[in-house]
Amino acid sequence: MVFRKTVLDNGIHVITEKMPHVRSVTIGCWVGVGARDEPQELSGISHFIEHLLFKGTAARTARQIAEIFDSMGGELNAFSAKEYTCYYAKVLDSDLDRAVELISDMLFNPLLDPKDIDAERKVILEEISMHEDTPDDIVHDLFASCLWESHPLGQSVLGHLNVIKALGRAEIESFYRKHYLPANIVVAAAGNLEHERLVGLVERYGREGGGERTERHRILPDVRSHVAVYNRSTEQAHIVIGTEGLPRNHPDRFAFAVIDNILGGGMSSRLFQKIREEKALAYSVFSYHSMFTETGLLAIYAGTSPSNAGEVVDLIRDEIGGMLEKGISESELERAKGHIKGNLVLGLEDSSGRMTRLGKSELCQGETLGLDELIERVEAVTLKKVEELMEKLFRPGKFVLTCLGPFENRSFQPALFEF
Repeated sequence: MVFRKTVLDNGIHVITEKMPHVRSVTIGCWVGVGARDEPQELSGISHFIEHLLFKGTAARTARQIAEIFDSMGGELNAFSAKEYTCYYAKVLDSDLDRAVELISDMLFNPLLDPKDIDAERKVILEEISMHEDTPDDIVHDLFASCLWESHPLGQSVLGHLNVIKALGRAEIESFYRKHYLPANIVVAAAGNLEHERLVGLVERYGREGGGERTERHRILPDVRSHVAVYNRSTEQAHIVIGTEGLPRNHPDRFAFAVIDNILGGGMSSRLFQKIREEKALAYSVFSYHSMFTETGLLAIYAGTSPSNAGEVVDLIRDEIGGMLEKGISESELERAKGHIKGNLVLGLEDSSGRMTRLGKSELCQGETLGLDELIERVEAVTLKKVEELMEKLFRPGKFVLTCLGPFENRSFQPALFEF
């Protein structure tokens, strides 16, 4: 893998990876603003703006934008997250010029028409309602808000109904102008392209005036053990148990991934084998980790019958306690490292996966590691390092248990999650 990077005079970072064996290009414009950058009275505004940038510019209507991309056989989409918003397109290599021009027009010349704002508001309210009706999704938002009670990372990406209903053009335009600045943007692309050509296109269609990256106050959240049970008329109990993890640039992040994988990252993981295969108490059980600027999280999810919720919590507690008390085996370590390496390689087999890694790495970490270096970092993880990190992560007084299910009259009252 050979990456090339150029920082333009206006502050936009352009990073590319050439894949000469394909006939496509995936390009993404990564803006360094997300849910964590919103004051509570504007919760959800980043996601709202993401929607509005598809509603037309001074030069094109929303329908015209859609028709142009359809005529190219291309894909145009976007997504919002805690620390960034990404607008991306996958097109034939011969259509790169048009794709850059269209995305630049959307990004730098949105109409933000009041009629479009009112129309899209309804769409977002429906999206929030759909999310609320998906308990195995919303329980993760509830967990994050419990883990980071008074920290911006605990805020929902979609926002809150009452905020979305009240947002007006003035607030939206002000927030847009503050964050959608060239210096706060990374353009990442992978596929059959020439770096210099893309740089020229971004220079031609970009905006003058650099601005600054979104400033974040890196205050560590205060995580304290507690239990939150939400009564909801569902068939299953949806459980998330977790604790604080590592920030994205931490030197032990590869050992962090290994711990996650051993705990619940695959079919051979401890939790999958114990809770699903041996006890048959859940169809879905897994762990995951997320890393942000100053902190991260490690979480375990299980969906089970409400009557079995207590037993599932006990089994999760026992597995974590067992890992701490007895450690892990060399075979577990090697299997986890092999799983991680395989996922890394398979995730980079198309231009979309490579673009995503380039964009996130450049915007959020400030460095991009090649595949060989990534594999070397994974291979370098030792049994001793994993066990030392487990002692730091699995600390008393730092676990949060969140459960959503049909628990009327406090019928499920788990104790604090300790071991």
